[in-house]
Amino acid sequence: MRRGREESKVNEERGSLVLLSGPSGAGKTSVCERLLRTPEVVRAITATTRPPRPGEVDGEHYFFLDDAAFREGIEGDRFLEWAEVHGRLYGTPREPLERQLDSGRTVLLSIDVQGAEALMDRGVSALYLFLEPPSIEELRRRLEARGSDDEATIELRMRNALAELARKDRYDHSVVNDDLDRAVAEILELIQQAEERT
Repeated sequence: MRRGREESKVNEERGSLVLLSGPSGAGKTSVCERLLRTPEVVRAITATTRPPRPGEVDGEHYFFLDDAAFREGIEGDRFLEWAEVHGRLYGTPREPLERQLDSGRTVLLSIDVQGAEALMDRGVSALYLFLEPPSIEELRRRLEARGSDDEATIELRMRNALAELARKDRYDHSVVNDDLDRAVAEILELIQQAEERT
């Protein structure tokens, strides 16, 4: 079921929150990098307990926290949402996100399906977009091509992907990432349409 238009928008004074989620390997990172080339779009920085991948910078790509610091944030209600995914904790710190929204910009939050659903269930206003791969076979190929996960982790991600794909109808829109340029153009058009309706 699609969410109602009035639930999917943020008032103009605060800027817009756009949530992009989908299975691991759907191409969220590549899509987000391209979307962020648009001057009006800024990235919401999330927190995680997973170790940084090569080239990732704390405070720029993620806030990298140890387990104790993350759980302290949970206890202090300092996360908009949080979830355990693939054995690691992920969450969206409230304070940095609020500052970005107060600036009046479009804030892009790349988030796992579990986290997006938690926000939907709490009625958080946003444009909810689901990014899906062109096929399950292509998803496996992308995960294997990363070279960062062992076979057991890839199998876990594939099982999770099938469950996540089954829940894509909860989102405002689903975009197939079969071609990066086309997918990014479609998402930008959806953002523009949403902002014109506010």
